Amino acid sequence: MTTSIEPTRETKPTRRPPGRMPGWAKVLTAVVVVLVVMFAGIRLSLLPGLRDLFGTQTNDRSGPALLQSIQDMSRYDAASGNFQVVVDLEKDAKYLPDAIRGTRTLYVGAGTVDAYVDLGKIGDKNVTVDEDRTSATLRLPHAQLGKPALDPDRSYAVSKQRGLLDRLGDLFSDNPGGEQAVQKLAVKHIGEAAKESELAKRAETNTTGMLQGLLRSLGFKEVKVSYGT
Repeated sequence: MTTSIEPTRETKPTRRPPGRMPGWAKVLTAVVVVLVVMFAGIRLSLLPGLRDLFGTQTNDRSGPALLQSIQDMSRYDAASGNFQVVVDLEKDAKYLPDAIRGTRTLYVGAGTVDAYVDLGKIGDKNVTVDEDRTSATLRLPHAQLGKPALDPDRSYAVSKQRGLLDRLGDLFSDNPGGEQAVQKLAVKHIGEAAKESELAKRAETNTTGMLQGLLRSLGFKEVKVSYGT
């Protein structure tokens, strides 16, 4: 009896096509590239020559400003106060260290607040003139404070500290390193400081001097000005 022996086939291990990278390697490579770009940007900022070489050019392509409305003003701006505040704003993550997630901004905000008296609220009952037209009595509303106006030329960020995740988020943000939060705080603190100052009182004093000088030039010898409803 003849027995036939068939040759056995050896199974060869499957090999991956050359040139394909595992998924985890792609993620790691992307993180490394981002870090390299970040540190390269820091190096460029430290070297003025390289910064000028790879710098960008700014072109103002804005259209003309259009006048939308005109509003008549009846108030007398009698005083203006200049204020400056140092804002120290820190935001921390609850379970992450500051180096990973968190921001801290030190910002110097400078702005002005105007104090004015609304002369448009004066009626006939608020002005008294004697028969000889030599004495006049005026009763005006108390001076008010305008909205604080932040001066961008005198306001600046002293330092900005951001965690790694915040820096990565700035790369995909439309407004990286935005300062809206510290600017709002600066405006708030400036407004509070204006209320605690004597700015409104100074405005009433200046308004009184202006009206007395005006009416005396018209022939009035005695001019009394008071404030309140």
